[in-house]
Amino acid sequence: MTAPVARQRRWVLVALAGVIACGLVLQLLREFAIADHVGNVLYAAAVYLAVCLVAPRLRPRTVTAVALAVCVAVELLQLTPAPAALAAAFRPAALLLGSTFAWPDLLGYAAGCLVAGTIDHRLNG
Repeated sequence: MTAPVARQRRWVLVALAGVIACGLVLQLLREFAIADHVGNVLYAAAVYLAVCLVAPRLRPRTVTAVALAVCVAVELLQLTPAPAALAAAFRPAALLLGSTFAWPDLLGYAAGCLVAGTIDHRLNG
């Protein structure tokens, strides 16, 4: 691994930790209607950053597409009983997989991926 990639991964880890921390704090504010929408954006940003960790050489446009595909797949998975079963066995799975399909969540995921991709593109070209 070259030094620039190692440096990039460190910053991606820092950003991912920050996004996760914001998401966990947001869980305390669930009574506010906007919290769910902000949570969707943060979830998508976290997925974007996870893709950057796994494949640091991908261009921001490609990472955006992959992250959005992952988010959509997880949302569609909620049309099956699998996420509920996993959450019953391991409660934190509910934070990763959700529980109920909601098409507006897809808009939040698109927004989160686009914002993360735009920031990545501006910072790293």
